[in-house]
Amino acid sequence: MVIIIGAGPIGLATGIALQEKNIPFKIIERGCLVNSIYNYPTNMTFFSTSDKLEIGNIPFISHGSKPTRAEALEYYRRVAEHYKLPVHLYERVESMEGEDGNFTVKTDKDTYKADKVIVASGFYGKPNMMGVPGEDLPKVKHYYDEPHPYAWQKVLVIGGGNSGVDVALECWRGGAEVTMMLKYDTIKPTVKYWVKPDIENRIKNGEIPAYFNSEVKEIREKEVVLNTPDGEVILENDFVLAMTGYHPNYELMENLGIELTEDEKCMPVYDEDSLETKQKGLYVAGVVCGGKDTSSLFIENSRIHALQIANHIEKSLK
Repeated sequence: MVIIIGAGPIGLATGIALQEKNIPFKIIERGCLVNSIYNYPTNMTFFSTSDKLEIGNIPFISHGSKPTRAEALEYYRRVAEHYKLPVHLYERVESMEGEDGNFTVKTDKDTYKADKVIVASGFYGKPNMMGVPGEDLPKVKHYYDEPHPYAWQKVLVIGGGNSGVDVALECWRGGAEVTMMLKYDTIKPTVKYWVKPDIENRIKNGEIPAYFNSEVKEIREKEVVLNTPDGEVILENDFVLAMTGYHPNYELMENLGIELTEDEKCMPVYDEDSLETKQKGLYVAGVVCGGKDTSSLFIENSRIHALQIANHIEKSLK
């Protein structure tokens, strides 16, 4: 038996690869199916084309050149249904004991015996906190869904990457009074090429004011205090949308005994060919392999992990 932690695209793909080799498995997911994609903004469009997101040799046909969040949710649900994958949803893994061939995985609902364990938990579950006073106020959001709640409100969007830019533009078009704050001196060059000129023009025209090379000093009930190159600035504010990025669930990896690199990327240590960690029989798969370097791995370039792991497990079980 193999336990896969995480029912994202790579967790599902790994299950399919194991199924094709007649290796029994269960997929355990703390949220809904492809929970990270579910938590994307409602109107989000993928950067990748649909064929780059396919798993299990099931075609992904989208209406446009780039698939939407809604299309991806339906696609991965249909893939899971097609293969009848044994997915346990809304079940949180809490700890693991044992060794290769004899692991005990404990969740908040049950206990499982496993020969191998695969961690495919992604990085979207834990937001990067700013660590400033007032960040715990209800008006501060690290996840964004749609613009409507922010209509006619004074909104500060923090971040100049794809998420920050998309949120700023959507909220502005949805009637919000939007201000952006970025810690760098420019919009990130990795922003989607068809969106970057849009935000740059909005900033240039003064429609979306932006503070560059700045940081949040304090968040108050009706204000936000910024440190800018020109000194302290106090903004009237109703909502703070902190698009500061996300990181893997390090608490889970620590509980599972996964060793991490000591550099700024804080990546799990694993064999590049087999994806096996230093703990024999314990694997990592998908974007979680990148640690805090969340721009290096995506669905399209980590799908291969599924086959690498399945092949290695098949050989080790013979």
